[in-house]
Amino acid sequence: MMYSTNPDFEYEEEVDDTVTPANNQQDFRVMLDKKNRGGKAVTLITGFKGRTEDLEVLGKMLKTKCGVGGSVKDGEIMIQGDVRDKVMGILQKEGYKAKKAGG
Repeated sequence: MMYSTNPDFEYEEEVDDTVTPANNQQDFRVMLDKKNRGGKAVTLITGFKGRTEDLEVLGKMLKTKCGVGGSVKDGEIMIQGDVRDKVMGILQKEGYKAKKAGG
């Protein structure tokens, strides 16, 4: 944003729309992560393109369908436990492109 001396200037904020699964442009990476978590495993989903609100909705849906807890922060979805296969199945059923990453 820049300063303007024009009294008629109106600032228009750019809003990034979330890429829908129909466009097949979402490219998720699903991995298992144990670092800095006291030895507990979490399934980490990265690669989301879009608004934070839409990421939170997707995270809530994944947590509900997996029946576990988790959180959404820094553009990533963390699901408690090793549920990579279940998450992959849910994402693909919803029309998203997802790949397993890591070991």
